Amino acid sequence: MTDVNFSDTLAYLINMQKINMILAKLDMKSNNVRMIDRWKSNEIATALAHSPAVAILGPRQVGKTTLALEMVERRSSIYLDLQSEQDRIKLSDPAFYLRQHSDKLVVLDEIHRTPNLFDALRGLIDEGRRAGQGTGKFLMLGSASMDLLRQSGESLAGRIAYVELQPFDLLEVGTQHLGQLWFRGGYPDAYLAADEVASDRWRQDFIRTYLERDIPDLGPRIPADRLRRLWTMLAHLQGSLLNTATLARNLDVDNKTAAKYLDLLVDLLLVRRLAPWHANLGKRLVKSPKMYLRDTGILHTLLQVPSLEALIGHPKLGDSWEGFVIENVTARLKGLARPYFYRTAAGAEIDLILDFGSEIWAIEIKRNPTPRLSKGFHQACADLKPARQIVVHGGEEIWKLADGTEALSLGALMAQVSG
Repeated sequence: MTDVNFSDTLAYLINMQKINMILAKLDMKSNNVRMIDRWKSNEIATALAHSPAVAILGPRQVGKTTLALEMVERRSSIYLDLQSEQDRIKLSDPAFYLRQHSDKLVVLDEIHRTPNLFDALRGLIDEGRRAGQGTGKFLMLGSASMDLLRQSGESLAGRIAYVELQPFDLLEVGTQHLGQLWFRGGYPDAYLAADEVASDRWRQDFIRTYLERDIPDLGPRIPADRLRRLWTMLAHLQGSLLNTATLARNLDVDNKTAAKYLDLLVDLLLVRRLAPWHANLGKRLVKSPKMYLRDTGILHTLLQVPSLEALIGHPKLGDSWEGFVIENVTARLKGLARPYFYRTAAGAEIDLILDFGSEIWAIEIKRNPTPRLSKGFHQACADLKPARQIVVHGGEEIWKLADGTEALSLGALMAQVSG
């Protein structure tokens, strides 16, 4: 067997395995297995109705392909997996091939593997517009942010809408499953695993696959052991202020290289850099961002926490809960508000600020179902005068504190920001 034939055969097998996994997940509906509807499907459908191209962005294994195929199964469409050599060969002359399917919705999976395809898509979209086919032509799926995808120089500005698909959030799985979602994280296969051992095994495989295959494909050649060290260090620094110099020293690299590694994890939607709130208040404000691993299941695996019971006694319990709340709330913002945190050198602090443009909300995050607010929160609210003061707690009850601060469950706050 020649190298070419072997490569084609391997690509075919990988593609078939991926399709079979997708079909198996779709068949779960007929087997009375609890399926979880993704609320982003409505947003994607609306975007397709108004834009020539839509890109669903999110980390690997978050459910992009499954969701896309569920959405297009009732319409004329064609699916191309750009991880497959056979499908990439079809696009060796993309304009010629895609013109033959101009009457279909073309789903381009793993678009981050062929960013130069954007140049051809721009011309095809403009041709379609002139022919009266101005919307719903391309649905692209990518495992990175657009900052990483814009390697070709073509951004499709004015021709594409972006939708970020996050792991499952609390309103999707149901508030009664909060503990399971918090501990296992929101990646579908990790959350729906048969037990904690299977869930942790999946998360370990996820981390290893990213380190050994996905990150080298998407970014610079970074030694896997060094990147694992960085990922693990960030887990232990969950909720801490970014100190690039310390990361660089522990990784035995210079500051610029450490920053580049961190940028890559942010662009891959694995790490969140929560920016500090800046206002002209005449106070010394913290200017470094705070760092969070975006999925708490991955966080707990890197911290080697074996169970929810073990997490309760872990030193990173509060930071884990804080990151969990921030991800769930920001997932529901729909671009209507920007998230920040606030901290002064004097100790005034707000865990999460939602800036709606015309007003801000100040949010304190406490796991205890009977939370007590810190002096620093009150000082910060006196500085900023937010429209609402909220404390998110780990219980289900809703009430008001004596100072007017609203005590809300996480589900209640998510419902409110969702509109």
